[in-house]
Formats: sequence, C-alpha cells, structure tokens
Amino acid sequence: MADVIYILTNEAMPGLIKIGKTKAHLLKRIKALDTTGVPLPFECFYAAEVASCDSAERLIHDAFDDHRVRKNREFFEISPERAASALKLATIKEVTPHDDIFQTKEDSIAVAKVKERRSRFNFKMVDIPAGSILLHNKDETETCQVVDNRTVIYDDIEQSLSQAALTVFHKLGYTWSAVSGPESWMFEGETLDARRKRLENED
Repeated sequence: MADVIYILTNEAMPGLIKIGKTKAHLLKRIKALDTTGVPLPFECFYAAEVASCDSAERLIHDAFDDHRVRKNREFFEISPERAASALKLATIKEVTPHDDIFQTKEDSIAVAKVKERRSRFNFKMVDIPAGSILLHNKDETETCQVVDNRTVIYDDIEQSLSQAALTVFHKLGYTWSAVSGPESWMFEGETLDARRKRLENED
C-alpha cells in the first residue's frame, strides 16, 4: 500500500480539519473514524501519496503546530485549502476520493442538511458587489459571476452558489452529492467562508 497523507473536514466541526496518515486503504481509514462519538462522518478534502507518510505528517504537523487544537491531537484550526497547499509540496500523486464516502444514504442526507443550513449566505455580508468574479477552489480556471445578493451566473445559467460549486465538482469527476458554496468559491485569494469569518471577527 502507498503512504498517504489526508486532510479531512467534518460538518460537525466547522473551522477544524484533521491531518492524518495511513499506509492502509484510504477509504477504510476514513470510514473507521466514523464512530458513535462523532455526530457526522468525515469528508476528504485532499489526499496524496507521499514518499514517506511518517516524515510528511511530522513536517506538516510541525508547520501548523500553533494552530493545533490540542497537543497530541491531529485537529487544526486552519482552512483545508491552506493545509492542502502545504501538502502539495510533498505530493507524488493526488488520491482524493472522487466518490461520496458515506456509509449509508442517511449519512449523506444528514451531511447535506447541515451544509444547506450553513450555506445560508449572502454577498452583502461579505462586501462582494454584483459583477464580481469568483474562482473555484479546486480549479481556478472555473469562474462564476455574482448576479445579486444570493445568486451567480455559471455556464450562462443563474443559480445558487452551492449548485454552481457542485456542477464544477461533477465536471472535475467528483460524484459528491452536496457541497458548501461559500467553502468552494474564492474571492481575492480567500474562500467566501473564510472571508465571512474574518469580517465577523473584525466587527
């Protein structure tokens, strides 16, 4: 089996990511983390084969040690995009799962409901005017344009931020059933979710 470093998110833990390693099957490892003590299953934001998962994990943990939630825990209070950017320096091959990794349909529905609640978002709250161009965080060549306070134009269709994001993910080969629009689109170098949190903290 290949050495893999993974970055996981969990809708029950907004603002936190888990950075871990495995030399076994990636999906089995992720599903093994879905225990009765965790309200919602983990999702894989980014995973990569590396030359040595032991050394790569140690280095990336050291790099973000000041963002670690608890000593000797693999949870960090940073954006998954930032962690993925660091991991890409050691990446041999990206192995992020393109399929939903939920064990049951109920898991998928539960996560989708939380994403929907959290994505109640408008552009006024983050000071982004109509006409602004947003970049997708998985492929910055994919863009959409803000139409009004809640919708964007993508592929000449006016739609919600989350639907536009999901369309891009499907185009890239992912079969995920739901995504968060604010976490998927970027403006001026940061995701809309990160921008919202930053502006809220400045108030």
